[in-house]
Amino acid sequence: MPLNIRKALTDDIEQLTKLINSAYRDQLSRSWTTEKSFVQGNRITIQQLERDLEQENFQLLIGENEQGLMVGCIGLTFNQDTVEIGTFAIDPKVQNSGFGREMLGFVENYVPNHHPDASQFIMYVLDVRVELISFYERRGYCRTDRIEAYPIEAEVGQPLVPIQLIEMRKQFNDKKHHDLPT
Repeated sequence: MPLNIRKALTDDIEQLTKLINSAYRDQLSRSWTTEKSFVQGNRITIQQLERDLEQENFQLLIGENEQGLMVGCIGLTFNQDTVEIGTFAIDPKVQNSGFGREMLGFVENYVPNHHPDASQFIMYVLDVRVELISFYERRGYCRTDRIEAYPIEAEVGQPLVPIQLIEMRKQFNDKKHHDLPT
């Protein structure tokens, strides 16, 4: 069954905060996206998520399974011709079920049709997350030469090892129709 993908609401913030922190920091047997070995502390707080959702250029999309349970989210920040993908999280209990691939595919089809000024996706991935970088490369994202320091000042956790963020980009021009439910 495909996911129901919708925009996040204020009422979703508490559950989203738990989902994001679980996906980024918990270590479950199914989880292959955790940063637990590299970063400690929460990935996001309720207050940070509230601030993000108040930004006019930010959208957070939620994926719900056929039972209506929240299984993932993906954030989009719109800046001129780029759309930054971040806050991308899938519940560790259902990882490896194709939900991440489905949500990313939805965004890759939705954005070109609804944001005509945008022409590329951008994302930042921990340099030590080789398997995650490979996943995005298989989806057509390319590493750039841009490397950034881990944003300790953003209060998204404390590094346990030396880490940096690498920038990845994907150009798009195709217009395939994909709408959010109203």
